[in-house]
Amino acid sequence: MPKNDKTLVIVESPTKAKTITKYLGNDYEITSSMGHLIDLPKSRLAVDVDNGFTPEYITIRGKAKVLNALKRKAGSAGRVLLATDPDREGEAIAWHLNNALKQKNDDIQRIVFNEITHDAIKDAVNNPRKIDEDLVNAQQARRILDRIVGYNISPILWKKVKKGLSAGRVQSVALRVICEREKEIDEFIPEEYWSLDALFKVKKKEFTASFLTVDGEKKTLRSQDEVDTVIDRVKDRDFIINSLQKKERKRKAPAPYITSKLQQDAANRLGFTSGKTMMVAQQLYEGVNITGEGPVGLITYMRTDSTRVSPGALAMAREYIGSNFSGEYLPEKPNFYTNKKGAQDAHEAIRPTGVMRTPESIKADLTRDQFRLYQLIWKRFVASQMTPERSEIVTAILECNSVEFRASGSTVLFKGFTALDKDDKSKRQILPELSEGDVLRPENFNPEQHFTTPPPRYNDASLVKFLEESGIGRPSTYAPTINTLIKRYYVVRHGRQLVPTVLGKLVNSLIVDYFNDLVSIDFTASMEEKLDQVEEAKSDMKTMLQEFYSPFKATVDHAEHEMEEMKGILDEETDLVCEKCGKPMVKKLGRFGFFLACSGFPECRNSKSLPLGKCPREDCDGDVVKRSSKKGRPFYACSNYPECEFISRDTPSDKPCPKCGKLLFIKKLGKRGEMLVCLNESCDYKLELLDESEKNDTNPQEMGEE
Repeated sequence: MPKNDKTLVIVESPTKAKTITKYLGNDYEITSSMGHLIDLPKSRLAVDVDNGFTPEYITIRGKAKVLNALKRKAGSAGRVLLATDPDREGEAIAWHLNNALKQKNDDIQRIVFNEITHDAIKDAVNNPRKIDEDLVNAQQARRILDRIVGYNISPILWKKVKKGLSAGRVQSVALRVICEREKEIDEFIPEEYWSLDALFKVKKKEFTASFLTVDGEKKTLRSQDEVDTVIDRVKDRDFIINSLQKKERKRKAPAPYITSKLQQDAANRLGFTSGKTMMVAQQLYEGVNITGEGPVGLITYMRTDSTRVSPGALAMAREYIGSNFSGEYLPEKPNFYTNKKGAQDAHEAIRPTGVMRTPESIKADLTRDQFRLYQLIWKRFVASQMTPERSEIVTAILECNSVEFRASGSTVLFKGFTALDKDDKSKRQILPELSEGDVLRPENFNPEQHFTTPPPRYNDASLVKFLEESGIGRPSTYAPTINTLIKRYYVVRHGRQLVPTVLGKLVNSLIVDYFNDLVSIDFTASMEEKLDQVEEAKSDMKTMLQEFYSPFKATVDHAEHEMEEMKGILDEETDLVCEKCGKPMVKKLGRFGFFLACSGFPECRNSKSLPLGKCPREDCDGDVVKRSSKKGRPFYACSNYPECEFISRDTPSDKPCPKCGKLLFIKKLGKRGEMLVCLNESCDYKLELLDESEKNDTNPQEMGEE
């Protein structure tokens, strides 16, 4: 095939190709591979463990046409540049393409860029390099490791339990921590406690103080009697301010986003799942059509665990701050942030490619989700280069008859980086002018009953935070891990909460019982470190895999011989009879939990839901069952209808009331979580099941409090 003078540039996606085209002239042809073209086959292990763990790669089914087209283009091009993403996965795609195309063209090189901008693309094209074999080996090692785990454990689950089950190295650890948290919730016993606030007024300004100590000791008020005792000691008496402290607090700006922190904030503030965050970020990275500019890559590469920022980007941020804020908001020198231990630092933090391209200026060209995520990234980056917020914190201790109340207030002296967030809705109590020795009498008291709540359930943000802090997985793995658990129906979402299903709990218990070391946090984190050592050429891929495989295979052999058959447990015969054919009904476990099915399947396909629990009516021994209205809307009613007229639109839980044994129902608490309530009129049991709040997800040290 005759050669032309053009350079063929191969990227992964058409969107990325379209954006890059505008920066390269007619001497370049930009095309896309549409992701991976070559991979391990799905039908078998395809790893020769006896010969150095050699993988058997094939062209992915349905991708041969794309690969052949790339071969034709490579054969006619003067040279080929592989411009896949700048991480392990991208390097592996480039490696596979290089191997497939090198017979057609002997001038194939690799280019990388952290952002899709004119300067970044030109610099990459002018500085091509060879494929990084260490990066490729690290990706291959992870792929082979996960393949060995999944393709050895999953068949055992198929054989002993149920077809279609699967296990994975990182996903099994994530499932374990979700199930362990749910176990803590199931075993939790709520305890009553009370808060007690006093309302004071000084020169028409009101403020509240909270109960602190009695007779010099901190005390938790456990009942209304204890609350009344405290109120009786101070009622109609004067309080004296015996301590007044004022101190200035500095709150430094947070670092620009890394992948995990972006996923956490997008979950907490925007309600995005991890998968949605990465999908929208990919769109912003690859390019969006901006009026007057055409396709523009709006952010840098979104898979990173480094807070490093290039000198050019720092200068860009400082120029914006200097032009739009007074000099107090710009620090003398740029702010720098320390990476967490084990960070790869392969490329920069996630930031806008052009700070002057403000969110509002391009809002009309973005979808709602793109705008909200871009705004989050833009504000975080600009804020990271601004001066700290300064506040005055005032704490007053008010004492009366050996009972102390504490009042706290804060006043912002200088907004610093928080001036960027005009939508800040945080509420701060501002105390009036007070002095030690002031005598005040409370206007009234506000006692409030509470019950302790169990540990919060994981949501996307808190699970990503846990995985990151435990050293499990890497930026590219967090979202796929959560998506896999949901896809396999091991976990479901209740609002934002991640809740294990019956199937998930069963799979977890088996894996923990027979593969405990494999799903331990320490072991999984140590494997991540070993994969990093392969990338850094400090460890050999085959040696690392062999060290893992020998004890792992022994564990697999033990589980295959010792794990009990559970199919009989899952397909349990009942006394119920199929109303269609008269054969016994069988209790089965499906993707959506247990259900009843006719034992005459497939001739008879009758199936229905199981009784969900005891009817909440005090004098009824019926069960709650699921029914549908004429319009198909689900509701829940008593099996003894019409004798019992119980009906509810609230979703039943899978838990009985610990006080009366009736079935508990779920009431939504907006974004905060849900509440389990007993609908038995003579029982007042209720329990809040909260997920991690945004407040709990923010580490004061991370935010730079001093």
